[in-house]
Amino acid sequence: MLNPVWNFQGFFSVVRMRIASSADSSSNNSRSQMIMADSGSSDEVAVICNTDITSTESENNLINTMVERGTALLKKMEISVAEADKRTGKNTVNMQETYTVYLIETRPAESVSEEGTPVAPDTLWRRYSEFELLRTYLLVTYPYIIVPPLPEKRAEFVWHKLSADNLDPDFVERRRVGLENFLLRLASHPVLSNDNIFFLFLTEEKGWREAVLETGFQDKADSRLKSLSAMFRVKNPDKRFTALKHYSEDLSTVISQLLRIRARVADRLYGVYKVHANYGRVFSEWSAIEKEMGDGLQSAGHHMDTYAASIDDILEEEEHYADQLKEYLFYTEAVRSVCRKHELIQYELEMAAQDLSYKKQQKEELETGTVRIFSLKGMTSKLFGQETQEQRESKVSALEQSIQEGEDALKEKNAESQEFVEKAWNDIERFKEQKEKDLREALISYAIMQISMCKKGIQVWSNAKECFNKM
Repeated sequence: MLNPVWNFQGFFSVVRMRIASSADSSSNNSRSQMIMADSGSSDEVAVICNTDITSTESENNLINTMVERGTALLKKMEISVAEADKRTGKNTVNMQETYTVYLIETRPAESVSEEGTPVAPDTLWRRYSEFELLRTYLLVTYPYIIVPPLPEKRAEFVWHKLSADNLDPDFVERRRVGLENFLLRLASHPVLSNDNIFFLFLTEEKGWREAVLETGFQDKADSRLKSLSAMFRVKNPDKRFTALKHYSEDLSTVISQLLRIRARVADRLYGVYKVHANYGRVFSEWSAIEKEMGDGLQSAGHHMDTYAASIDDILEEEEHYADQLKEYLFYTEAVRSVCRKHELIQYELEMAAQDLSYKKQQKEELETGTVRIFSLKGMTSKLFGQETQEQRESKVSALEQSIQEGEDALKEKNAESQEFVEKAWNDIERFKEQKEKDLREALISYAIMQISMCKKGIQVWSNAKECFNKM
């Protein structure tokens, strides 16, 4: 059951389509529709979309909606991952390897030269492993932030005609788009965009790795064993973070199921489209034995061949929408990372409180002379006799100092916990708004693409019908 704290109504709401008045265009006569998405409140978000999607419009639809130009670093700098290149070199163990590098381009926002042309961008190349290092640094340095995920390193949820090779050109291109989206996510974030290491990643090709390692972030990283121990031993977990953790697990399950279903549908759809090529072959063979009907049958066969071939581009476009879902599948792990860090902080807070309580109890026993019979101290007293007054006073004095240090440590842990919760929940609310908007618009765009695909199928058979009518 998905937790209501996330207002799931905003994600799985009913999408209402209101057809706006169609407008003629000089370049094409396609009709635009106004898509109205009900987010579960009285406010409605209007998205202008075109059911007959061109390649340019399709590419624009893939840009994530929460990356807004007027925010943070994007207000000062244009960022893009312009291209990918395959290279060969030696790795750390002196073995030959083939890898992919990505060209990052940056330029000041809205900058032009004296001639009025855009200023040439600054460029540098980065490997995927460097993107991974950057993200690991951000995860450790900003544990209260849901750090945007990287695109998959190897293809997941693939259908049988899609290559799982991480050097496949189509996969590399989709990863390039994903890496650009990752940088734009960071550059639009109110906190991460101001990080100096991130800025160096964009602007300094040499020396960046040394700079990030000099921060010592690796020493601050929490071990998985430590986090796992905190999860099972924390006594008073924050119900909000517990609910959030359960929600992220449920969302991960839902998106995984969607991606598996989509892969199965793609497999079957590919087969259905390709079988139409048999229509084309049979119509062409039939036309050879007909005189009056030959031209019509031949033309209908061409339409069937065109229809069969169109599925390759359709499914390639679908992969981009699948990648948007995958991004949020990977986001769920980032959400759980924040929850695990809170569990660890809460556990340390409880341990500090427990330690302070034990020291106060020791002090009380020394001052009152009360000794628990079954305690270690009680057993010692039975064997070696009671402590002298001077010994007790010395221990009380040491305990008072230790108690004061414990109280200071508890205050520090309390302040750390409160600061973490405040910062984390601010970012969680920001992420919630981003998630609902992104997924709603991605699903609407996917539905529009399916409508466009069906329209093209109708058009093919309408053309075939016209061919048959002319026979």
